Amino acid sequence: MRRFLLTCGLWAATALHAQTQTQTPTSKDPDPKSKETPEKLDKVEVNSRATDESRRRASTASKIIISRDDLLRFGDGNLTDLMRRLPGVTPGGRPGRGGEIRMRGMGGGFTQILVDGERMPPGFSLDQIPPDQVERIEILRAPTAETGARAVAGTINVILREPLARNLHEMRASVGGDHGAPQANLSWTRNDTLAGGLNTSLTVVGQSQRRPDLIDTRQQGPGSLLTTQQGHSEERRNSLNANGRLQWRLGEGEQLMLMPFWVVAQTRNSSQWAQTGLSRYDAVHSEGDGSFNSLRVAGNYQKRWSETTRFDGRLSGGQTRLTSHGQRFETLAGTPVRIQDDQSTNRDRVLNGTFKLTQQTATEHNWVSGLELERNQRDNARTTLENGQPKPGLSEFGDELRARTQRLALYTQDEWQATSQWNLHAGLRWEGIESRGDAGALVGEVRNRSSVWSPLVHALWKPNPQARDQLRMSLTRSYRGANLNDLIARPSINNQFPSGANTELTPDRAGNPALKPELATGLELGWEHYLSKGGMLSANVFARQIQGLIRSVISLESVPWDAAPRYVARPRNLGDARTAGLELELKARVDELWAVEALPLQLRANVSLFTSQVEGIPGPHNRIDAQPRFSANVGADYRMGAWSYGANWSLTPEILIQQTETLTSRTSRRSVVDAYVQWVQSRALTWRLGLSNLAPLDSLSQTVIESGAGPLVSTDRKPSFTTWNLRAEMRF
Repeated sequence: MRRFLLTCGLWAATALHAQTQTQTPTSKDPDPKSKETPEKLDKVEVNSRATDESRRRASTASKIIISRDDLLRFGDGNLTDLMRRLPGVTPGGRPGRGGEIRMRGMGGGFTQILVDGERMPPGFSLDQIPPDQVERIEILRAPTAETGARAVAGTINVILREPLARNLHEMRASVGGDHGAPQANLSWTRNDTLAGGLNTSLTVVGQSQRRPDLIDTRQQGPGSLLTTQQGHSEERRNSLNANGRLQWRLGEGEQLMLMPFWVVAQTRNSSQWAQTGLSRYDAVHSEGDGSFNSLRVAGNYQKRWSETTRFDGRLSGGQTRLTSHGQRFETLAGTPVRIQDDQSTNRDRVLNGTFKLTQQTATEHNWVSGLELERNQRDNARTTLENGQPKPGLSEFGDELRARTQRLALYTQDEWQATSQWNLHAGLRWEGIESRGDAGALVGEVRNRSSVWSPLVHALWKPNPQARDQLRMSLTRSYRGANLNDLIARPSINNQFPSGANTELTPDRAGNPALKPELATGLELGWEHYLSKGGMLSANVFARQIQGLIRSVISLESVPWDAAPRYVARPRNLGDARTAGLELELKARVDELWAVEALPLQLRANVSLFTSQVEGIPGPHNRIDAQPRFSANVGADYRMGAWSYGANWSLTPEILIQQTETLTSRTSRRSVVDAYVQWVQSRALTWRLGLSNLAPLDSLSQTVIESGAGPLVSTDRKPSFTTWNLRAEMRF
């Protein structure tokens, strides 16, 4: 608590000092030579931020906008690494290896991820979108009726590149290294303005990656070492991404846009490790390959019916196909004892329709009402063979799973500029989801239906319309529905103990068709102060009260796929939970904060403090899954002439979570230092060198289960590596 109060006090003092600095007159006789270069650079920097700053200030609901220049600054190879520097975002996984994107430290799907305003199709990951394809990222801390209420922690909206009003031809080529393994990337972007009011944009990105890794897993029982796994693995991935925009100006206030998006990827992986502690085998070798193909086409039609009425309709459809084939070879003293062969094909077909009507009135009201329709069809075919024969028990579930999800949403919202000081935003959204699936002859058809009403209210208050301060307030209701895999899932058998009795550390996994959505009531209070030269200070307090928290629970069950009772992990609705936090952000030039000569040094920092509690689980570590106590970023950028330099330090402390009454998880501290150097050789050529994870730390994940005989401990240690990337950016 003392650290919390001290942090708040220091931040408030900095803000007060910054306000004082903005009122301090500049010197009457500045040295023109000393300020010549900084003044020129300052003008460029402020102009690049003007649009994003105005969007953020004008939004009644809290919104953070990350520009394309900020996204590409460090030359990151994937969006997950890029997002760890964003305010309030704490990605999981190791640096350079991807992972789940979390806002406010809340894992398990509490964060809504959108691409061009639409939810990503099942099986799609943000890591499959190269940063070169992104125009900007919008972070919404609170849900709105229009963007959707499935955003307990918040929403991250990734906007892909848009057509420009001028011709532009860009090419980027990069090479890099990850633990001695080469990486390569080549991207091409073309913008054209054609006859007939047609603007086009096309971006194509090709990537080749190789990621070596180490395996080090240990399982310990009361006073003894049970098993160890030590070895190495490698993954190779080649991908091709393409997205385009075709925009037609059909007439005054009327336009049509087509947006195709395509991803194809091929992966190969292999691993080999020595196993101790088991009598069945002492070594494992596995080989696998897979392919991913996703195609989505969206069409957007906008028509201004009158000076005050606008219609917006959007239709999209797509298909995602994921195939994989893996073989696992177990040997004992060099003699083969077991071969497991897994083949699976997942296909998701999605259709979306969004229609909204916007009405502006003379009394400063902006009324938006809309309808959303979605249908998702999933076909899953999986075959598991053990020594050439079907896996006992699993055949009763069938080799194919067919499931579908249908969603209907209706909403209306009104944004009202009541006075020059007050903006009010009120909305109401109803959303219903129905999931059905055929889980095989043993289970039969599974059906789950849920619906949620979500009232949402936001307010923006400017104490003085001519000043640079504004306050935000939000009271919302959001929810998280169970995903299809949690509702309808063919059992996944643990490979270490494929038959007979297993342990609590090695459970099988299965779904739960009785899951209900988690409901959350949220409160946001925020303050923003904009400095005179483009900088900003902000503080935001949030709270969430969650009902029906979903968490995976391990229990001993009599299962149809084995004669012996097995430990099985299934998602279940537990009790209620609550979480709260404080988020602080600073972006400013040095001379905006202190009375110094103009210096082209940009400072940025964000600190987020979190607390949470899950009822029914003993404390003090009964927190929301994967939520740290805090996360922090500190960075600086320096620009002089044609050269730019920058660095960033990201820190997340050790995470200790009491998952259930008997299960505790621990994740090690994460500290990442990044740096970059940029040289603008000419208007047509820029060079950029990015260095990531300069002080690598091992990543340690530990699970402790309190059993009747004593604690069972599973420890997984993986190294992280320094990566580098050299990029040439060309414009024609």
